[in-house]
Amino acid sequence: MTPDEAWSRVASAHTGIVTSLRRDGIPIATPMWFCVVDDAVHFRTPAASKKAGRLRHDPRIGFLVEGGERWAELWAVHLAGRAAFVTEPNVVTRVGEALNAKYASFKTERTEMPDATRTHYERPAAVIRIEAEARIVSWDNAKLGLQ
Repeated sequence: MTPDEAWSRVASAHTGIVTSLRRDGIPIATPMWFCVVDDAVHFRTPAASKKAGRLRHDPRIGFLVEGGERWAELWAVHLAGRAAFVTEPNVVTRVGEALNAKYASFKTERTEMPDATRTHYERPAAVIRIEAEARIVSWDNAKLGLQ
């Protein structure tokens, strides 16, 4: 894919897979809702979560979106880079607005969540930006011309 095609796929994907590293170097992959703001992937997670802790300790991060069902339709885009904790109030606001616009119809009402889940998501959140390397790894089996 061209960089523009890859970013278009990223922006339109529903769920991304964020990979962070435990202290012992083992990668942990987590599905995340995300948005693209200012040409960068952003996501929100509880500030005290293990994911946020791993990224504070080691900001190296991987991000993957993929799609397709049949082999001839499979595609994916992988970004690698560093996680940056966003503190600029206007960016935090814009990311929140973008996430709400993208996922409003998919959210579970807090009152419908079990108490422990509601408590988990009501904790203060961190907004994280993926500062991706310029090199994007992508593939699109549909471009191979196979049926």
